[in-house]
Amino acid sequence: MHPRYGRRGAVVSPHHLASEAGLGILRAGGNAVDAALATNASLAVVAAHSCGLGGDAFWLIWDGTELTALNGSGRAGSAATLESAQAANGDRLPMRGPWTVTVPGAVRSWGDAHARYGRLAWPELLAPAIELAEGFPAGWQWIASVERGLSAFGADSDWARAFRPHGRPWHPGEVVVVPGLAATLRTIAADGPGAAYEGALAVRAAEYLGSHGVPIHPSDLAEHMSTWTTPIRTTYRGAEATSHGPNSCGTIALQLLNVLDRFEAPAPEAFDAHGVADAAWVHLGLEAARATLAERERWLTDPEVMAPGSLEAMLSPARAAELAAGIDRRHAPPPVPLDGPAGGGTAYLATADRWGGVVSLIESNYMGFGSGLVDPETGIGYQNRGASFSLAPTHVNVLAPHKRPMHTLSPGMLFRDGRPWVVHGSMGGEIQPQIFAQVVSALVDGGLDVASAVAAPRWAADMPDHHAPASLTVIETRYHPEVVEGLRARGHDVTQRSGFDPGMGHAHAIELLHEAESAAEGVESASEGAEPRAPTGFAAATDPRSEGAPAVW
Repeated sequence: MHPRYGRRGAVVSPHHLASEAGLGILRAGGNAVDAALATNASLAVVAAHSCGLGGDAFWLIWDGTELTALNGSGRAGSAATLESAQAANGDRLPMRGPWTVTVPGAVRSWGDAHARYGRLAWPELLAPAIELAEGFPAGWQWIASVERGLSAFGADSDWARAFRPHGRPWHPGEVVVVPGLAATLRTIAADGPGAAYEGALAVRAAEYLGSHGVPIHPSDLAEHMSTWTTPIRTTYRGAEATSHGPNSCGTIALQLLNVLDRFEAPAPEAFDAHGVADAAWVHLGLEAARATLAERERWLTDPEVMAPGSLEAMLSPARAAELAAGIDRRHAPPPVPLDGPAGGGTAYLATADRWGGVVSLIESNYMGFGSGLVDPETGIGYQNRGASFSLAPTHVNVLAPHKRPMHTLSPGMLFRDGRPWVVHGSMGGEIQPQIFAQVVSALVDGGLDVASAVAAPRWAADMPDHHAPASLTVIETRYHPEVVEGLRARGHDVTQRSGFDPGMGHAHAIELLHEAESAAEGVESASEGAEPRAPTGFAAATDPRSEGAPAVW
């Protein structure tokens, strides 16, 4: 597998139609933020099992000179008190249903990102998504996701009326029409993203959610705001790795890199299309992942209520040294008990423009199709991110009104010599930070190209069930056999999955090429008058575990 090269722009996402929508915006004169908006809106149609207008988003945006972060995650409703949740659910929230719905934050973040950076108007940005909502061909992941949804939500549900209207599986290539979602996108195109939080769309959302027992009031929608914040950073063997801070799990991704940085990495020749041929290194990664997942349970929650200094402590060299010292290099001890939920559906996308702008964006409904609540009138499916809350009063992530839950979403951007080098990310629930670290290690330690880094087989410290410890050691069958045997010899209970298992995440990446690195075939040198520090080309790759294809210009 090889990257695709372009000169003026690149888009990667888990669906080729969404990537093409974003590339069309770049060709029309839009920038990376414009392209990200069009791509995300299109994914909300063709990948509604992973993301949508009822979900949340986290952004990293490089405007050519500065990196910023945008927290587009929603909050618990004003009526979501601990006491009322316990009365309705007992001592633990369910995986789906009305008590798992939080205020959708993604569309508000669209408006905020566009207000600061956007160039093109909303009708142009949303036109591709509207066209797709009027009819797109069912692909293999759509068909499989809908059939999994059937077992979760049933044939007699609003979800089924929206996504399985014929009462049978979709046929490959059959045209899927989502008329309610098309109408909603037209309203947003005409009135702007604020229409989802105030006005007729917001009134309808509050009515629908209220009729199903969701503890969200109209004022919760109207008052919801995104948050501009400072990205978090660490250094991994000379490269600067950045991500989004709490309540994102970007903190865990960087902490995992900090722990791995305490150990000597294998030689570059150990990294290839079959993973890394070093069982000791994979063992260290798995144990570091389990240790940092335990850190998540101890510290990570809404940044407004995190203990003062806890973020700095988590990312400190001293804490990395403590966690590294606790790892047994020769044996896998019993996993640390965790109270967090197992992850689910998410969509990662990245865009890059000819002026040097770059976006790393991850958007999610959480578990496949989210809560299962889908309004047939608007086509909006609502997320179940509230399942991440705890009902234990002393837990750091305990439910409270207006509180943001812990989020698995972890967008990434690697820097080298003070400028973006690779923009990357992946879906995958609690294994997102692990995929983040594996991609970074493949790029930095192994010197692999972006296509090899995102396609290489993966390992994961995974959870066997909701709220279970990360006891599983999962590894794809394409991995070096001697690594699997080496892990078993160290006491890992290894489960092997198929060669390109979608459950092992969909990672995508764009490398920004500069004059000294742009000799790759298909990349032309920069023209005179180019913006300072702007890339001279792009190498783009999407994960073969997805329906994506890199779109370059």
